[in-house]
Amino acid sequence: MKAQYLDSMDLERERGITIKMTPVRMVYQLLTDNKQLITNNRSEANHSYKSSVKSDKLLNLKQEFVLNLIDTPGHSDFSYEVSRALMAVEGAILLVDASQGIQAQTLANFHSAKKAGLTIIGAVNKIDLHPPQMEAVMADLARLLECSPEKIYKVSGKTGEGAEELLRAVIREVPPPSTRIFADLTRTNAESLRESASSRHQSAALVFDSFYDDHKGIIAYVRVFNGGFNAGDETKLVAADEKFRIKELGFFHPKLTPAKAIVSGEIGYIATGLKDPNKLKIGDTIGEKPLPGYRVPKPVVFVAIYPHEDSDYDDLKTSLYRLKLNDASFTFEPDMSEVLGRGFKCGFLGRLHFEIVTARLEREFNLKTVNSFPSVAYKVKTRGEWQEIKNPKDFPDDYDDVLQPMVRLEILTPGNYLGDIMAMQSQYSLTNIMTQNFGDYMIISADLPLSDLVSDFDDKLKSVSQGYASFSYEIIGEESADLVKLEILVASEVVPGLTRIVSREEVEREGRKMVERLKDLLPKQQFVQALQAKSGGRIIARENIPALKKDVTGYLYGGDRTRKMKLWKKQARGKARLKSTGRVTLSADVFKELLKK
Repeated sequence: MKAQYLDSMDLERERGITIKMTPVRMVYQLLTDNKQLITNNRSEANHSYKSSVKSDKLLNLKQEFVLNLIDTPGHSDFSYEVSRALMAVEGAILLVDASQGIQAQTLANFHSAKKAGLTIIGAVNKIDLHPPQMEAVMADLARLLECSPEKIYKVSGKTGEGAEELLRAVIREVPPPSTRIFADLTRTNAESLRESASSRHQSAALVFDSFYDDHKGIIAYVRVFNGGFNAGDETKLVAADEKFRIKELGFFHPKLTPAKAIVSGEIGYIATGLKDPNKLKIGDTIGEKPLPGYRVPKPVVFVAIYPHEDSDYDDLKTSLYRLKLNDASFTFEPDMSEVLGRGFKCGFLGRLHFEIVTARLEREFNLKTVNSFPSVAYKVKTRGEWQEIKNPKDFPDDYDDVLQPMVRLEILTPGNYLGDIMAMQSQYSLTNIMTQNFGDYMIISADLPLSDLVSDFDDKLKSVSQGYASFSYEIIGEESADLVKLEILVASEVVPGLTRIVSREEVEREGRKMVERLKDLLPKQQFVQALQAKSGGRIIARENIPALKKDVTGYLYGGDRTRKMKLWKKQARGKARLKSTGRVTLSADVFKELLKK
């Protein structure tokens, strides 16, 4: 064991965030006397527990409860992780950092849990730091949950203070899985129920996550909603219509711990033995009858990813397949660039999601990549027909109408930063702005084009609020816009990775800014490099990077001037040839710098 055990990825520890949800099964033994016995009807009748007599007078009782817990992320980009967890549980602990207070993501996840009909318990963490604003944070959380501050639990993950009280609250308030088989499950008859595990014709388990194992194939994380499964059973993936024999199943303790069976109401894993990653889809059902899955997330940000070395293309393809197994929300398809070679057009749920995937490619698979600008999908009407454009290079110069995706933004900020945040309207197309008070905070709601959000909106927001503001968002639909394609030419050659879709009003300013930044970032060559911004068939901005100067006459120590002139003319002819045939390669570092707004 080690600190932040469930946040096992290096990226999670470095950034201090949860990226992948992590399930864990906990057997909690509660020692009480008969007066303190948990008597909530739902819990006493339905939770898995056993009582052991400690004395003839029944003064002490040991109740044993099985708790299936899932640690989930908070950032809006990973709301798909939260949506999967919400489909697999009956309750949620809304955990707030006592030193930071409620953030916008807290509000978004609260609304999602409430919409899912879950029992919600409020708690504040890191009370061991004794933050001065803890009472105010508890009051804010109580106001959000519409309860008294006394019902907000105070815990410390570092010292363990308050953990027992919180677990008691979970057992007392969160309803157990409401299924026929699990209703009367006790530790005394659990083994007999596992042996029968109901008949297979009614067994059904929802797949809410997965990963790949070289020996066991695809391992599915499941919540069993009906019936049960035994090791060695033959079953199938309903949506994929793929039959398989269960190689292994079990629970998370917290590592994979094999068991004989998993039954209705339990969360565990099933090793399918399948080797093809395309066979399993998150949200599919293992069993005979399909379960209603959660809403399948739709990628909204698209980035072309190319291997740094052409020879790494197959390795990149394999790595993306592996990543997709435990991150079903991103998509990829083959792509080709005249400059960058073969690659993949990938779809993500947000910019942070894109950054995490590319970082994992480098760390887990030792692959360096070159990326294009993040873009979004537009609906374009040409000659009376609508088509979806995901790649900026396919955007037409002439069209009848175009629709761009919009998001509803919710910013939570201390009141003294309100003016600075409202001033961001000069850089971003914020519309339909509304404000409301939330304790000592302000909630700013506004509509924003998704393309603005995925540039560097989060960095700018953190900058103007000194890191105190946070935001969440959701896609709300599409809106008509006046957009054009902006292309960047380096040495008279279009660089597809730099093609962007921008507002017609801003195209000249963006084009000039791009070529000026490229002039500062690109190294000099033996020939003059022309940097041009092109839109609508015309050049709207241009900069030149002068050629490297080399003194080809330095070794001459005398003679007529015509000797030097001959060498200078020869050098000029060579530079002219280079200018017509030379190609400029943009490094990954240049792309990353240009991604910043």
